[in-house]
Amino acid sequence: MNSQPPRMKRRFSASLVALLASAASLSGCSDTTANGPVNLSKGVPVGAVLALTGNANVYGQDQKTGIELALKALNGSGGVNGQPIALTLEDSGSDEPSANAAFNLQINRGVLALIGPTLSQQAFSADPIAQRRGVPVVAPSNTAKGIPQIGHFISRVSAQSSVIAPLSIAQALKLNPGIRRAAVFYAQDDAYSTAETVIFQKALADKGLKPVTVQRTQLNDQDFQNQITAALNQQPDLVVLSLQAVDGGNMIRQLRELGYKGPIVVGNGMNTPNIYPICQRYCDGILIAQAYSPELRTPTNQRFLAAFAAAQARNPSATRIPPQLTAQAYTAMQVIGEALQRLDRQQPLKTLPLAKARKALMDEILSGTYQTPLGEIRFTPEGEVIQKNFYVAKVRMNADGTSGRFTLLP
Repeated sequence: MNSQPPRMKRRFSASLVALLASAASLSGCSDTTANGPVNLSKGVPVGAVLALTGNANVYGQDQKTGIELALKALNGSGGVNGQPIALTLEDSGSDEPSANAAFNLQINRGVLALIGPTLSQQAFSADPIAQRRGVPVVAPSNTAKGIPQIGHFISRVSAQSSVIAPLSIAQALKLNPGIRRAAVFYAQDDAYSTAETVIFQKALADKGLKPVTVQRTQLNDQDFQNQITAALNQQPDLVVLSLQAVDGGNMIRQLRELGYKGPIVVGNGMNTPNIYPICQRYCDGILIAQAYSPELRTPTNQRFLAAFAAAQARNPSATRIPPQLTAQAYTAMQVIGEALQRLDRQQPLKTLPLAKARKALMDEILSGTYQTPLGEIRFTPEGEVIQKNFYVAKVRMNADGTSGRFTLLP
């Protein structure tokens, strides 16, 4: 058994990523490396591109934790048949140009596969780069419609919004059967938000609830008084938000401060404990659909829970309950690691040209069945995740007003 620690090389500057990628392009760097052998001198090369700076860093930090835990588990049990996985991590920032630059930089390094990027908006820009260059991508958090359809090399372990979002609407109506008037908010400059709000509005219509108002915002907005005032004038008894963590947290706080007391349903963009310091005590009671349950009693999830708790033990104030984004990022790394193990047994990586290894790895990813913290998953031929279990949670804030937990509802 290989007990080597995980090998990870970190890069955290999005501006450096862009500069290096630009330099590589100007110097004539191309796909010629794909014709050579897989470079195994430092281990089996895998890359991750996560938002570690900018507004989306609240997600990227959760994902970084999950990937590190999975990498430690994989390498601790022998890596890829005795070879450690060597992971390089690049910061994509929270915008599309930085994600594009990070993808190009990782691909030019000769990675066999990529995890990321963090946002759907970034994925629609960066994933086509990987598709053109024949590099497998496993998306840990891209829920917008159309991500796997970008091409054969694109897959995701994050269930699309159309599967998850309607569950929270149904739960809100179950808890509050008298709801008649819904107000909807979404960020019109974000691919995830614009895709999810369509799903939310259809779910409302399917229940006979046409929204009384639909308010548009921008990702970087901080003051929502005009939109909230216009919405509250319509006397809604349900508010539905398709926003990211920072703007969504601020929206919730301002909704409550301006007098709204009814139920609030939020989308996957707020599926992180990092919203707690933003909306604080006003987070209490919001409803959100989940693709992960810490209460799932499977061996894989129990190992994940124990590893997460051990990693958090160094910080007494940190949560001991893994967020969904951490579980999904762990799953993405697990999927790639197990697919690499199977591929290497069939066709040793050291005998394959890089381009052929990448294509064979993508085929192996799509053909596998995986026992993950999310439960059993597999993929459609198109790269869409097939997952059985989903949940709805209500946020319960602690007395300090800055910490809490997602409590699953029956």
